[in-house]
Amino acid sequence: MPNRFRYATCNEVFENWKFHDTCKAIRRAGYQGIEIAPFTLAEDPATLSADQRRQCRSIMQAENLIFVGLHWLMAKPDGLHVTCDDARTRARSWQHVRDLIDLSADLGEGGVMVFGSPKQRSATGGVSVETAIGRFVEGIASVASQAAERGVTILVEALPSAQSNVVTSLDEAARIVREISSPAIRTMFDSHNAVEETEPHATLIDRHFELIRHVHVNEMDGRHPGQGDYDFKPMFRALMSRGYKGWISLEAFDFSMGGEKIVQDTITYLKAEAAAAAQE
Repeated sequence: MPNRFRYATCNEVFENWKFHDTCKAIRRAGYQGIEIAPFTLAEDPATLSADQRRQCRSIMQAENLIFVGLHWLMAKPDGLHVTCDDARTRARSWQHVRDLIDLSADLGEGGVMVFGSPKQRSATGGVSVETAIGRFVEGIASVASQAAERGVTILVEALPSAQSNVVTSLDEAARIVREISSPAIRTMFDSHNAVEETEPHATLIDRHFELIRHVHVNEMDGRHPGQGDYDFKPMFRALMSRGYKGWISLEAFDFSMGGEKIVQDTITYLKAEAAAAAQE
C-alpha cells in the first residue's frame, strides 16, 4: 500500500507566535498544510477585515502552505452556545458559524470546519441531551447550503463523554451526517477523541470511510504522537487501503515542549509509522 498522506498541523501549538513566523516554522518542518484556530487570528474572528484575510492567505501561499480549514470554532468570542435554552444566544452562535464559513472560504479553497467545541454544544441548564442534539442537528442543517455555496465542508466531530454529552461516538456523528444529507456536512476521525469507542479504530474508519473527510492525530492523553503508546499503524493501514486523500493533521493539547519541537517530532514519527504500516 503506497504512503500518500498529506500532513498538516493546527497552528495554536505555536502559542503567541506571529502568523507569518508560524507558517514559516510549519513549512520548514515539512508540512504541506495548516489548520487554523480562528481565535488565534482575532478575539472575534468575524471582525477580520477583507484586507487582513487576504494578508493571511498571501502569507500561507508565500510559504507554499495549503489552508486546510478551521477548528476550535466556538472558543471566541465568549458567550457562544448552540444548544442552550436562550434563543438569542443560539441565534448569535449560529451566526458566528455562518461568519466562520465565510472566513474559511476567504482563507482558502475547499477548507473544512471541525465542529468540536464541547462546552458550546453540550446540554446544559436543564436542557435534555435529546433536545440539545436536536438543536445541534437543526443548526448544522441550517448552515449547510451556505457551506456548500462557499465550498466549505462542516465536520461533525464525535467527542468522548468527559468532554460533551452531545454526539459521543463516530457512529452517532455518521448518523447525523446521513440525516442532514448534504455534501457540505461530513465527519472526521480524531484518535484522542475515540477513547471510549468500543470497536477497533480501524474498523470504525473502514465503516464510515465514505463520510470521513479529515483526520486528527494525537495521543490519547492529548500529547503529540510518539509521546505515548497509541499505535497509529492500524489506522494508517485502514486509510491507505481505502485510498484516503484527505489530511493527517496534528492536534496536540500539551504545548509544553514548544511548537517547533512538537511539529518536527510529530512529522518524523508519523512518516515512520506510515511507512511501517505500508509494509505490513
